[in-house]
Amino acid sequence: MSEGTNPCALAVAPTRRKLIASVAVALGGLAAGPCVWGKAQENQEKMKEAQSAGVEGLLTYLHQEIDIKASRQRIYDVLLDSKQFTACSGAPAEINREAGGTFSMFGGLVVGRNIELVPKERIVQAWRPAAWEPGLYSLVKLELKELGPQTRIVLDHTGFPEGNFRHFEYGWYAHYWEPLKKFVA
Repeated sequence: MSEGTNPCALAVAPTRRKLIASVAVALGGLAAGPCVWGKAQENQEKMKEAQSAGVEGLLTYLHQEIDIKASRQRIYDVLLDSKQFTACSGAPAEINREAGGTFSMFGGLVVGRNIELVPKERIVQAWRPAAWEPGLYSLVKLELKELGPQTRIVLDHTGFPEGNFRHFEYGWYAHYWEPLKKFVA
């Protein structure tokens, strides 16, 4: 390091990749036009929740259990069918129902790949918001357990970056469980 170089300035300087990505996003946003840009921005606003702080901010996993009055098959089908998930969530979805197949949900805000699919029992996905750094994925595991006329969904969402716990805790309820309860009723 030469004399007069500020080490703090070096630590916060954007990387070449981030600079190129920022320019590409800006140009893409301008090219997309106001109609597409407005819709994407509206979807982003719907998905924003408060960031986690303190000890909660250090959590990189989430466990939820939710009971829904529907069969395991019905819930499995809604979660893995493009048309049904779109109708349920109110946002466009493209879902390949095969292990190894990709998915895009909420108009492309969440993307990933199906890792393991066991009909009526389990869905395991490499899952990520599209805004995350390329190559960064979390793991979503959904277990479907029969409880008479209803199904218990056991969610284990692991490996997401610190500071996202509250966002995902709220997001699963608001964007998956509540719409799913209404859709299958």
